[in-house]
Amino acid sequence: MNTLIVLLGPTAVGKTAWSLRIARKYGSPVISADSRQLYKDLAIGTAAPTPEQLAQATHFMVSTLALTDYYSASRYEEDVMELLAQLFKKHPVVLLSGGSMMYLDAVCKGIDEIPTVSPDIRQTLRAEFEQYGLEPILEELKMKDPQHYEEVDRKNYRRVIHAVEICRMAGRPYSSFRMRQPKERPFRIVKIGLTRPRAELCERINQRVDQMMADGLENEARKVYPLRHLNALNTVGYKELFQYFEGEWPLETAVEKIKRNTRVYARKQMTWFKRDNEINWFHPDDEAAIFHFLDEKAPVN
Repeated sequence: MNTLIVLLGPTAVGKTAWSLRIARKYGSPVISADSRQLYKDLAIGTAAPTPEQLAQATHFMVSTLALTDYYSASRYEEDVMELLAQLFKKHPVVLLSGGSMMYLDAVCKGIDEIPTVSPDIRQTLRAEFEQYGLEPILEELKMKDPQHYEEVDRKNYRRVIHAVEICRMAGRPYSSFRMRQPKERPFRIVKIGLTRPRAELCERINQRVDQMMADGLENEARKVYPLRHLNALNTVGYKELFQYFEGEWPLETAVEKIKRNTRVYARKQMTWFKRDNEINWFHPDDEAAIFHFLDEKAPVN
């Protein structure tokens, strides 16, 4: 049976380096499961694979969308399932690597098609937001979908509003669209999770943000600043710099907030992943254990 190796973990844990190791071992292509690496013009801020890394293995779902393109987890499921059907004709093992929780679940478990929100509901919620602010909408989300309330970035008004739009439109919790009976997949799924002690991961996050700034993240953010209203740019690393550009705080503060918000996001990722008992966890330095596990669980038939 064909095998999909799923490599996941929090941001900055070391997935990219490990994806290349696994790709070399199996001669497998790599499919990105990062909802922001899909977009062009965000290479530094999304820690997308470098040209040198891209040259080491065939990659898919990296820098394929314009910032103005609409995309969703359900669309990702459809695209990746079509892609896998083609790749498995030549490759008995394919690697899916990333940290975007809903995108990973979309491929491994499937998600229901989220309904299109009617203009009336959308306009009503926007009017409520403009008149009363986000707090009443957050309270509605807490009442209608307590699970998603605990997981969502409550300062990200777009995501909060969208979740409540779906709750009103569908008459059921937003989170229920990814909590149904998992779909059967015509391939074996082997999940490897990379994890590090909290202090170690936080230090790696801080160092990576410093490196991103040295690599030109500020200039990258300035180039896309005119499109700051787009959902693709409501992303850690860019939204903090946008506030610096607008004079809300100095650059040093923006950088510290990028570090802090990235650490918060990493905690959210781990909270999500810990609910999945199919994930086999390893420290990224434990190469022998990871490859031993793969030899047992992902044999090439």
